[in-house]
Amino acid sequence: MLETLHIVTPAMGVLGLIAAGLVFLTVLKSSGGSGKVATIAETIHKGAMTFMKREFVVLGAFAIVLGSVLGFAKDWNESIAFFTGAICSSIAGFIGMYCATKANVRTAVAANEHGAAKALSIAFFGGSVMGLTVASMGLLGIGGLFYFYVANSADPADGAHIIHGFAMGGSLVALFYRVGGGIFTKAADVGADLVGKVEAGIPEDDPRNPGVIADNVGDNVGDVAGMGSDIFESYCGAQIATIAIAATMVTATGGASEFAKSLMVEGTDPEVVTGTLMYLPLGMTTVGLICSLIGILLVKLVSSMDPAKALRVGTFGSAILFIIAAFLITGLFGVQTKVAFCVAAGAIGGIIIGLITEYYTGGKPVRDIAHSSETGVATVMINGLAVGLESVAVPLLTISGIILVSHHFAGLYGVGVGAVGMLATVGITMAIDAYGPVADNAGGIAQMADMPDETREITDGLDAVGNTTAAIGKGFAIGAAGLAALTMIAAFVEVANLHFTEMGLGDMDLSLTNAAVLAGVFLGGLCPFLSGSITMKAVGSAANEMITEIRRQFKEIPGLLEGKAEPDTKRCVDIATKAALRKMILPAALAVGAPVIVGFVLGAETLGGMLIGALLGCVVLALFMSNAGGAWDNAKKYVEEGNCGGKGSEGHAATVVGDTVGDPLKDTSGPSMNIFINVMAIVALVIAPIVPLGPLWDSTHGGTSVEADNSVQVDVELVAPAE
Repeated sequence: MLETLHIVTPAMGVLGLIAAGLVFLTVLKSSGGSGKVATIAETIHKGAMTFMKREFVVLGAFAIVLGSVLGFAKDWNESIAFFTGAICSSIAGFIGMYCATKANVRTAVAANEHGAAKALSIAFFGGSVMGLTVASMGLLGIGGLFYFYVANSADPADGAHIIHGFAMGGSLVALFYRVGGGIFTKAADVGADLVGKVEAGIPEDDPRNPGVIADNVGDNVGDVAGMGSDIFESYCGAQIATIAIAATMVTATGGASEFAKSLMVEGTDPEVVTGTLMYLPLGMTTVGLICSLIGILLVKLVSSMDPAKALRVGTFGSAILFIIAAFLITGLFGVQTKVAFCVAAGAIGGIIIGLITEYYTGGKPVRDIAHSSETGVATVMINGLAVGLESVAVPLLTISGIILVSHHFAGLYGVGVGAVGMLATVGITMAIDAYGPVADNAGGIAQMADMPDETREITDGLDAVGNTTAAIGKGFAIGAAGLAALTMIAAFVEVANLHFTEMGLGDMDLSLTNAAVLAGVFLGGLCPFLSGSITMKAVGSAANEMITEIRRQFKEIPGLLEGKAEPDTKRCVDIATKAALRKMILPAALAVGAPVIVGFVLGAETLGGMLIGALLGCVVLALFMSNAGGAWDNAKKYVEEGNCGGKGSEGHAATVVGDTVGDPLKDTSGPSMNIFINVMAIVALVIAPIVPLGPLWDSTHGGTSVEADNSVQVDVELVAPAE
């Protein structure tokens, strides 16, 4: 049966792409407007495409260098997988963003001509293309590599190491997309808000503002392409790490370990145990895509409901269907039901993290921040920081619970399957997240095109829901990235221990009594803070250029503020593009280089400690930054609805400052943490067989574990998780 199922995953990826294409055609059938509306939309579309093309040039050069080093140092098959992952991630982000820039104007026109229900459908379908493409490209890429290198191998575990390269390629693209897009969008957003709203006193998305087109372009390159590649690398990383862990659950003679056999129903043929456990995560995500498609159809069916309720029906409906399907799949594969409980723990945990994020970025804490604006900027900042700090607690408790429950049922393999469970319905999760920037852009286009107030009310309502769904998406992405990274770290330990055992050095000592591990924890802890500083400074520097340019145009272009002249929007887009491309290299180099330097200089034990320190730091900072920024953003919108003094009041000015500070936190530095830790973890997994056990100067640890040449194979078949 397994032989037949192996081809189902890549085939499902192809079907998913076809479904995405059909959804895109449905979007295109709606009117794209004419005249001023069409001109504005085309300007946004061209700006986004120009940025992406220039980003591809920088990303391509970086990827060619890294992929070539991987091929020469280790394995050219793994290098091929690396390039495959990079291409799949790039395509997913590009397609999603392309569709979003076509759906935004159609959402605005539908709101103007047909009402809220039609506008919701188009905005959601625009986001659905991103969700379906992310899931489909993941299944097609991993499923194809699994079929060629694992399923058709004499020893299924023998080819598992090759797929690690796919995760590394996807993670690299995600880091560039997320950081580059985040710098672009927030440089434009901060500049447009501070000069336009605060200094000039003009509304958001006012066509007189030179930075408003760049701001709308940024929504697409940062919040659509960036988030899509972010989720893509977690989605793929969780599956690949779980496959790697399953591949280690064999004995010295190559047979399935007793622990592996304990995960299967009694009487299962020992010859199929390892192959079944390796394919199970792919089977789960294959069914997860089907559940996502059903969820997307559910949203369409209930689009006449309140937008928030309609989107929730799709999210929860998909999750419930998937949990039921998980128990059916484990039974079909002959896997113990306890493994399905690990999947359910991950899926339920993802929902909990999303709901908690929704509360802190859209509930009472937001209203409390808004009311504090009546006493000035300082209290807005203090309350926002407090909300961000408090919001970390429940998600961390949830992640801890998932780890404990999953490990109880199925060891480290269970933790990996739990991460897969959280991410399996990424098609609907990403669709709802990408809906946010589409709705936001639609509101901007309606404002710039001078559409009636009734149209703007509809787009504002969709945008308000979109802000919440975007915040939920960020919370989900953080939790998923944390679990995925933990799974990859576990796989790193298992793979490294295999080779140290073969050399007669024994397993790594990762106890807290080992000074090397403790030093590594602190080294890892500094990495996310350093990365956050780099990205925040990048936004600040780019925003300074943007502010200077917008002020110059208001001053030097006669009649601009009176609406009698047109702003030079291309100049602002160019400033944001150059700044993003220039500043995104250093965070990528840090994420890739830090594990390599620490691993080869200080050894695998220090690297293990470093990964743990970086994981905790990244998850905590990501939650704090994203939720604080989201709360400040929605507090401003709450005031703009007429509360606490309304627009133009001192309280409104205070919340605008809070929102401006929060923008790079929630859309640049915070989200980049997800990818940062995953890049570190997958780089560590890739180099696990060729790093020394201890420092290079410590001869008792034998220097490097194996010769770093093309004959080395990262065979992960001997070490099983502790029972």
